[in-house]
Amino acid sequence: MTNTDQTTIDPELVGETSDEGDAVDRAGTDVESPVEGEVETGGEAVTSAATPAGDADGQTDVDSEADAADDDDDDNPLEVEAEVAADYLEELLDIADLDGDIDTYIDGDRAHVSIVSESEVLVGKDGQVLDALQELTRLAVLAETGQRSRLMLDVAGYRGKRRVELVALAGDAVQEVKDGAEPVHLKAMNPFERKIVHDAVAAAGLTSESEGEEPRRHVVVLPARG
Repeated sequence: MTNTDQTTIDPELVGETSDEGDAVDRAGTDVESPVEGEVETGGEAVTSAATPAGDADGQTDVDSEADAADDDDDDNPLEVEAEVAADYLEELLDIADLDGDIDTYIDGDRAHVSIVSESEVLVGKDGQVLDALQELTRLAVLAETGQRSRLMLDVAGYRGKRRVELVALAGDAVQEVKDGAEPVHLKAMNPFERKIVHDAVAAAGLTSESEGEEPRRHVVVLPARG
């Protein structure tokens, strides 16, 4: 006959866990509940192999953020320039209490921003205020993006009207050169205006060049080389 040893279980030890490193509540009064994701089996906490709830959603959030970052990387830098410039100009209009809508578009390798308004207060004499505001806007884009900007700013359609005038001026200069066979010096212009004249002269079959230093730099229409 086999004798069976009887073991006395100390009530105070009920609730202890055998996992290595777990804290043991020897007082027997407060037994920690199994952590989320664990299942109690026979008084022991067994870690579930299942994926914790919420991991799928968390992964979805990470994927969404990655996709958003990819979308940001794919943004056209010129469109970003236009948006930054538009925000800057809208704030400026509010501060100055001026009316005007902001239009933006991309033409070739340059962003264009226009303030649509009946007022030419931001144009100034010969477009001087407009040119200064354009430089300030470019600086605002540089400060925001870290990239130098070549954006063009127009106010109240001034540049469009000025383009028409410059093309006509270039046409007159071309005709004068053809009639007199002498170079024609035009008055000082900013880079934007000079380019318009250069393009118009080239379209007429002649050549031109810029001479002088800013702000007196101007276009010289040259006779055809014979």
